Amino acid sequence: MGMSVAPPLSTFVAHHRKAFVPCGGPPSVHSYGVLGFYVGGQVRVQHRGELDIEAGHVHVLPAGDAHRILASRGADMWGLAVCRTCLSADRAGLLSVFDRVRAGALPLLELPPGRQAHVIGLLEELQREQATPNVHRTAVTESLLTLILAEVARASRVTPAASPDESSLVPAALALIEARCLGPLTLDEVARTLRRTPAHLTTAVRLATGRTVGEWIRAGRLAEARRRLVDTDECVDIIAERVGYADPRSFARSFRREHGVAPGAFRRAERAERAERARP
Repeated sequence: MGMSVAPPLSTFVAHHRKAFVPCGGPPSVHSYGVLGFYVGGQVRVQHRGELDIEAGHVHVLPAGDAHRILASRGADMWGLAVCRTCLSADRAGLLSVFDRVRAGALPLLELPPGRQAHVIGLLEELQREQATPNVHRTAVTESLLTLILAEVARASRVTPAASPDESSLVPAALALIEARCLGPLTLDEVARTLRRTPAHLTTAVRLATGRTVGEWIRAGRLAEARRRLVDTDECVDIIAERVGYADPRSFARSFRREHGVAPGAFRRAERAERAERARP
């Protein structure tokens, strides 16, 4: 089961066109939520069952949900990756669409035809903004993201909700981790909150996502750390404290183990790459 590492920013948007893709390959799991906005073609995806997706549909993919493409015929889509821990508290509520899917709603929405071009325009503007280094970048990015998520929240469901008796342990664990991972959260605390033993919870989460509870906690912390390294001038020790590490050396070891470089080197490389992209 493949695991995708979250992008360094609070959002990451990209435009993809996929030719025919045959069935095969292991499922993938993201450490961040994804919204797929389809503007053309057709694709069949295995995600909580099989989904047939076409233009106008939005595929809602919570962090930790296993999925894979079964077949694609000229699918044309915009993908928006969102890290919950990287958003300000007043905007994080707009991600409830992911929570509804975790609670059993099927993960397919449909944008009204009159709003589709507007949403694509917002995605295009968001992509341009992320490639432009300026002092207003974070505020503008969050504003555009707010508008996009509001459109998704208003969209109609294509299919009815799934059966409410579907197991909710792993989705509940991932939602709890997303909400509290920047504090002193541990496996024992997650298990105690969900009234399970640590061993039972560890097995359930690993089987469903390919990662342990500890790895999910670390993924949320490092996602916020990457955002702060790129978007702020806070020193590394302060960032370590803000993302839940009592010891800056432990943070540095975790970061290097995940990304292969020290936090300071990551900051320099990301900023250099951003400056290069911004050159005419």
